[in-house]
Amino acid sequence: LGGKIDFVLHSIGMSPNVRKHRTYDDLDYNWLNKTLDISAISFHKMLQAAKKVDAIAEYGSVVALTYVASHRTFFGYNDMAYGREKNVRINTISQSPTETTAGKGIKDIDNMMDFADKMSPLGNATADECADYCVTLFSDLTRKVTMQTLFHDGGFSNMGMSLRAMNQYSKT
Repeated sequence: LGGKIDFVLHSIGMSPNVRKHRTYDDLDYNWLNKTLDISAISFHKMLQAAKKVDAIAEYGSVVALTYVASHRTFFGYNDMAYGREKNVRINTISQSPTETTAGKGIKDIDNMMDFADKMSPLGNATADECADYCVTLFSDLTRKVTMQTLFHDGGFSNMGMSLRAMNQYSKT
């Protein structure tokens, strides 16, 4: 005892809305914030506390347990379940690194954007191209697309190493 920690397991999750059988259209948002704090933010708080005291050993392991409901909707189970009665489509877009107001606050955003651009077979998608992609999701042409995380990143999300990136790194 007294040494560094070899592994950490985060295995806590709880939703007061689910426990109290609150439906999506009757969520208590204070309880939703508590859900996120307990189930997700606590993971980051745990890592932050461990980092401050350098508690985790080199080559240590951190594991977080989850349930498929964090990726899929189960009627009556999770806070994010939205009724199907109106056929509402809900999707998310994972966009290329983009120099937005928020993005400019990220340290070395230029290097991140350059790396992603070199790795992506089609290059980074611009903010305007992302807006165009959003329009397609708002149209009737995608009426059967729902509950997806759609990647709009020039192929970055599926690349191991592009030829452009390989050429760039072989020069150094």
